[in-house]
Amino acid sequence: MPLDISSPTVLSLDDVTFRRENKEILHGVSLRVSRGERWVMLGANGAGKSTILGFCGAVTHPTSGTVRVLGHQLGRVELQALRRHIGHVNPRHPVRPGTTVREVVLTGITGTVAPVMRWRPGTEDLARADELIETLGLVRIADDRWQTLSQGERGRALVARALICDPALLLMDEPTTGLDVAAREQLLDTIDLLAETRPDLSSMLVTHRLEELPATTTHALLLADGRVVASGPAPEVLTSANVTATFDYPIEVEYRDGRWNARTSRPRRTLRNTEVAS
Repeated sequence: MPLDISSPTVLSLDDVTFRRENKEILHGVSLRVSRGERWVMLGANGAGKSTILGFCGAVTHPTSGTVRVLGHQLGRVELQALRRHIGHVNPRHPVRPGTTVREVVLTGITGTVAPVMRWRPGTEDLARADELIETLGLVRIADDRWQTLSQGERGRALVARALICDPALLLMDEPTTGLDVAAREQLLDTIDLLAETRPDLSSMLVTHRLEELPATTTHALLLADGRVVASGPAPEVLTSANVTATFDYPIEVEYRDGRWNARTSRPRRTLRNTEVAS
């Protein structure tokens, strides 16, 4: 029987803790993500972002507390069936040299790194792949080999791969890693496009840079040392005080033209003339 994923609450974490080798990584984390919300999760390295993303992807189980994904509690649902409704965008996703963009997109159906031997996509599969390739501006390079692509082109191809199975939840793990400014902005434009083309799609994007937040971000979760600093609508959460507490450093947050920026609020020390001369 098909898995029911109609729950209006796409993700819920209730008082979740996680321990690894007798060390507690997460401490009583709670979170609610509703259908159509586009979340960002920010925190310094080691804050617990990857662990929470593992819960969201039905990969990691909590030590205590309850995690529900698409309405189903982890530990009480067939994980493979659940994962079919979750898309992942990971810039470190391995792709074999020689694989074309279209082939990479189609591996989202089989859930494999490389095209599966003796498997042939059906007419509907090919149509979905070509539709995504067109929507994400990849038509010109659809038959190009992976090793010839720029990082930005690879990023958009991985978004298409994640979307081909029409997921109810999209997870993006630092998708702009390794991109220059132009490629980063192109990828963020692609992510923003999803708010128009797939308004019911819920998403969670992990980053530690405010400049990498899509303009269509609706909610934010701030983490520090495995604890929630703040969680809720992005304009209420992404404040100078909250971000300063998250990174334990004085940071001034600015929101302008739909995008966030951050800079240190600590006065910069300048070299004295004598020091410059020396």
